[in-house]
Amino acid sequence: MNQASLFSDQTPQPLNLPDADITYFPNFITSSEALAIFETLKHETPWQQDDIKVFGKVYAQPRLTALYGTNQKTYSYSNIEMIPHPLTPTLANLKKLVDETCHADFTTLLLNYYRDGKDSNGWHADNEKELGNNPIIASLSFGQERFFHFKHRTDKTLKHKLLLQHGSLLLMKGETQHRWLHQIPKTVKPIDGRINITFRIIA
Repeated sequence: MNQASLFSDQTPQPLNLPDADITYFPNFITSSEALAIFETLKHETPWQQDDIKVFGKVYAQPRLTALYGTNQKTYSYSNIEMIPHPLTPTLANLKKLVDETCHADFTTLLLNYYRDGKDSNGWHADNEKELGNNPIIASLSFGQERFFHFKHRTDKTLKHKLLLQHGSLLLMKGETQHRWLHQIPKTVKPIDGRINITFRIIA
């Protein structure tokens, strides 16, 4: 991976949503580099599929996941505790780029592989206690474009839908995780796979 050639266009596009601090970089990584990264992550990642309990019933999580980190801090959500792998050269390079853009030092990278339109992520917020107050969350997307839905926790009239492009970066800061929920919904359309990396800080 040629780090100098990764960046395509870092022009930020703020999302003007109340009670939120969200910025979208639609062309953060060039299309060709993003495709190469997608193939590397798809084949080199030790993907796992954990079970989740919903309303007392156990289901296979509708996507594959993997956790990487710069420390040995575990990450827990939906009664799943994940133990991080050490960063690969590809992930270390991406972390450096995202750190510089977001002015942060991310410790934890959660990878999600949505194999097709049946794979999804339900309504949630990245507000687990180990992420601290007003966590900063960055998300890189590779492969198939997918819609990312937002809805406000208390004002049901406030909703937003964003198409996450191949090679894009989404940055969420401030009160966003406390005031908004987000999801990647299922789709019946025949679509290809998508991999995203969410960057978090677990001190």
